[in-house]
This record gives sequence, C-alpha cells and structure tokens, in this order.
Amino acid sequence: MSGPLEGVRVIDLTGTVLGPMGTQILGDAGADVIKIEPPGGDPVRYVGPRRSPDMGAYFLNLNRNKRSVVLDLKQKPHHAALRRLIAGADVFVHNMRPGAAARLGLDYATLSAEQPRLIHASASGFRRDSSMADAPAYDDIIQGMTGLASLNGRAAGTDGPRYVPTVMADKITGHVLASSIAMALYRRERTGHGQALHVPMMETMLSFLLPEHLWGHSVGQPEHGIGYTRMLSPHRRPFATRDGHLCLIAVTDDQYARLLTLFGRADLIADPRFATVTARAENVDVVYGTITTAMTERTTAEWMDLLAKADLPHGPANTLEDLLADPYLAEASFFAPFDHPTEGAITTLAIPVEYDGSPATIRRGPPRLGEHTAEVLAEAGFAPTEISALT
Repeated sequence: MSGPLEGVRVIDLTGTVLGPMGTQILGDAGADVIKIEPPGGDPVRYVGPRRSPDMGAYFLNLNRNKRSVVLDLKQKPHHAALRRLIAGADVFVHNMRPGAAARLGLDYATLSAEQPRLIHASASGFRRDSSMADAPAYDDIIQGMTGLASLNGRAAGTDGPRYVPTVMADKITGHVLASSIAMALYRRERTGHGQALHVPMMETMLSFLLPEHLWGHSVGQPEHGIGYTRMLSPHRRPFATRDGHLCLIAVTDDQYARLLTLFGRADLIADPRFATVTARAENVDVVYGTITTAMTERTTAEWMDLLAKADLPHGPANTLEDLLADPYLAEASFFAPFDHPTEGAITTLAIPVEYDGSPATIRRGPPRLGEHTAEVLAEAGFAPTEISALT
C-alpha cells in the first residue's frame, strides 16, 4: 500500500496556498490528486527562485504528489470536461467563494444530484450563510480580522499590529480542510452517503487562537480581561545566555523545583509566587524575570548540557539557516532530496506523519503546468479527438 488514502481520487480546483496545502496532505497520504489549473497556472508557480519559469520554489513545496490538468472553465467544452472528471472522483475540493461556485454549477446541490457519494469540500474566508460569504479573504486579512496581528504586535512590543511572518491562516486552514475531508470519507464508508463540508478561514483561525486567549470571558469574568498573560509577557522569548540564546520552559511544580535548584535559587521553591501553577501564572513576569537573569550566567553550551542532565524542556533558538544543518533534522531526513524529471535535484520537506502498514510516500514531484492533461483525460474515457480539442 501507499498511504491510507490509496484509491481515493480528488479533483482539486484550488490555488495559491490554502487549498494546495490541504490537497498535498491528501496526496501525501496516497490519494490521486488531480490539480485543475487555468491556462496561466496557479499563481504561486511564479513565486520564488526557479529553474523553469512556472516552477517557483513556493509552488514546489505545496504541490507534490499531484497531477496537473489545464482547463479553461470559461469555455463550455472545458467546463463539461471538469464535470466529467468530477463524476469519476471521490472528492471535489475548491476554494472559490460560494457565489462563484454556484454560478459555475459547481455547488454541492448541483453535483450531488448526479453523484450522491461525492465529498464536496470547500474553503473560503467566511461562513457560507453569513453576510460576508462572498467577501474576498487572504491570509493577511484574516490575521488582521482575528486579532492575530494585534496580538503579535502587542507581544513583540511594537507600535502597532504585525503579521506573523508566515502564511499562518492559509496553512492552518489547509490542514483543517484535509482532516475534514478525511473525516467525511470515513463517514461515507460507514453510511454510503457523501456530503458537503465548508471550512471558513475566519472561524478556523479563531478556534486556533482563542482557547487560551479568551481567558476570563470563558468563565463569565470579563474583569480578568482577554489574553493569556504568559503569552503576552515581554520575557516570553528565547532567553539570552552569555553567548547566544536558548529556549527553555518549565511547567510542572517538579520541573520548577529542579530549575530553581539548577539556578542556585532553591530558596524560591517555597516562595508563594513560585509554588503552584496558578501562582506562577499570576506572577509570570517575576518568574520569567528570574529565569532571564539566571540564564545570562552561563554559555548556551553549558546550559544545554545542564538542562539535559536535569531532564528539563529546552532547545536551541535556531535561525532558518541553522535548520539546514540541525542534527535532529538530519537524523530524521527532513530535508529530503528529490530528483525531479525536469527540474533536476530539488529539496523537499519530509512527510511528518508516519502511518504503520500504509506509509505515506513522495511518489511524484510537483507537476509541470498541464503535464498530465492528456493522461488524465484518457483515463476518464475521453476519446483522442476530444483530448485534442481540449489541449
């Protein structure tokens, strides 16, 4: 076997980041993902360093284990071809706004009438039944609207909101999209029925952001404010050592007792401010300030050795450049070389999930634009003359 989703066919009408992230996860798990692209291709093809004009580095890391088919949905024969491909698939996924999908006849009501077992998955900025259903949304917009940019700026001590320096809303929503599709497929195996599912970026990110930050409002005590105090402490950052920086955290009472002893501050173990989880949360700046002061007394290497012997959670504060030579990642073969048939040697990211008995694999490199159009259409039963008319 090649992944737990072997035998599942996915028609992927998504582009940019959110959808491709989700469908790549499905492809990694063994699904046959057919990426439908317009004649110009997914815009992300043209972002980042590249050897070929339409094979940018950004695209390479979001589109492995897929086959590319070019269809111009503004043309009726191409639209009809897409409908035929969907008819032979298990999953259809798109990240259009709901109104656009309905105008194209790609909504669940239309498709399920012909194919009741279809899993129809979509993702967009906001809920389908809301006043903002058809409002455009991208990662920056959602980071701002959910309060993430404000929170990031507040914690960093900047003079205003700042975006987190990764496409967080898109990628997290993509992961939720993939897991939701897998759950819908499981239900179909039990009931025989397909279903529609929709993943809104706004609520997905809020459900990710607010478990700790809703704070006093969770228990009807708004006087305690909103925002988890430990997350917002100016001391919550990699600690400066004598010659660099180091990440360190203690959580349990036992861990704090070992840490304070290591610092030569065993006297603080009985200090009411340090004694319990609740007390440490209420006095987080004092607690973190104590750690900040102590960490400057030794080098990073000395602390790494001492913390490991004390079995306390710690790790290096790596730069992006450091990751490329990180010994753990080398051991895990995380940066995996891949010999692409047209792009040559590329570096891809290892699949993080391990499935015993049905291992996920990197079977295909990211596809060239339209590389598999004729192949996929032939598999779907299109005659050679029909294929010629569409390519």
